[in-house]
Amino acid sequence: MHPLASPDPQEAIPIETGTESVRDARRLRDGHWVNTADSVAQEWPIALQYNGIGHAVMLATPNDLEDFAIGFSITEGIVEHVGEIHDFEILVSSMGITVAMQIASARFDALKQRRRGLAGRTGCGLCGVEQLNQARMTVPRLEPTATQNRFDPIAVASAVRALRALQPLHDLTGATHAAGFADRQGVLLHVREDVGRHNALDKLIGALLRSRLDPTQGMALITSRASHEMVAKAARARIPLLAAVSGVTGLAIDTADEAGLCLLGFVRGDDLTVYA
Repeated sequence: MHPLASPDPQEAIPIETGTESVRDARRLRDGHWVNTADSVAQEWPIALQYNGIGHAVMLATPNDLEDFAIGFSITEGIVEHVGEIHDFEILVSSMGITVAMQIASARFDALKQRRRGLAGRTGCGLCGVEQLNQARMTVPRLEPTATQNRFDPIAVASAVRALRALQPLHDLTGATHAAGFADRQGVLLHVREDVGRHNALDKLIGALLRSRLDPTQGMALITSRASHEMVAKAARARIPLLAAVSGVTGLAIDTADEAGLCLLGFVRGDDLTVYA
């Protein structure tokens, strides 16, 4: 599928082949062992390749891969907009999945200049980064028009509640994160799931860009903590508000201040905390 193909923003998120499987297990409940079969989330190596050159290998849930590759390419600064991705192919092997993209020659030349042999991101940092000054992602300053309209806390809380009801893979496995995008009224427009919180947000951003929704007119919601990387990815996608169900880090607050992004944590029920 071409990356510009537009998904239905209201469509329920499907459980695609390979995202979960059933495994034998033994469960202890009330002091008694029971043989059972449990659904578990899949975690595959996903190689991202640009113009024939491998750049990163991520461990991710093998669904919504077009969205994932586009979102990653944008939030990592590999391309500046979707139009710079000219071709897209998914190759499956016994070792994992390769997502092969052709990008604009100028962007590929820039990528070659800064290639750092990424081996993948962990949940708490970077693998393959060689110098300290590479550890912190640079963020753009959001335009005033993106942040001048305030968000209603009631709309934020409503969107987060709706997000919980649209996580079918989590319902099956209990092992995935979700990221959602809602408009300023709190209407949820997109949801993406993945075993990795960064991956879920990249998938969401890719879906948002493919559907041509204006990212400045809504908010991103995540079921994890808000780290520096999560804030930086939202800022690079020009999303003015990031709301986390869990807590935030100090560097995430600093990054949000730098970008002019509104950062919320502990959004639970009708409660929330504003950090930036």
